[in-house]
Amino acid sequence: MYRVRVRSVPPVVLALRRFPNPRLTGIGAGLFAALTMFVLACVDRLLFDSSELVYGLLFLPVSALTALWVRPADLVTAPISVPIAFAVGVFPISGGSEGLGGQIMGLVTALAVHAGWLYGGTLIAGLIASVRKVRQMRARRRYVLAQGRGGAPASERAPRSAAASAAAAAKPVRAGAGGAGAAGAVTRRPQRP
Repeated sequence: MYRVRVRSVPPVVLALRRFPNPRLTGIGAGLFAALTMFVLACVDRLLFDSSELVYGLLFLPVSALTALWVRPADLVTAPISVPIAFAVGVFPISGGSEGLGGQIMGLVTALAVHAGWLYGGTLIAGLIASVRKVRQMRARRRYVLAQGRGGAPASERAPRSAAASAAAAAKPVRAGAGGAGAAGAVTRRPQRP
């Protein structure tokens, strides 16, 4: 007698399943990440006086959500759009001086100083996207193997197809059926030059 072992689902997994699970396109995931990071940077500037630590800590979950919510066909876009979102969001807290040149220099400096957070968020997005892709490929492989096992074996299918082709060849051909011969070849008239 076999016992069926039922695995209980941890409460953390149950809590995570209650969260929304949207499937964003690649562009949608990029827009989500960029807009979220820009809004969070504005909030960081207002409440925390442009704290790099707060911005970096907020960037990590946004990176994870972007990689989790992108649809399977666009998984490769998650690690690409996350650094762009970081650059868009760091603009309000960059602290550049007046003028366009000063703002650009402040942005470049902020990106250089926050490179650790940028790499960390990109790594998180890349790992989540990679794990999702591997799971998708395994599920597809299992599905293909199940479809191959679910049908009749090849030895049983071959006689049916041979019998079907023999029955089709035994059908009589109507007169005037478009010039098809007994073998099914189409005969053509030679053309004159």
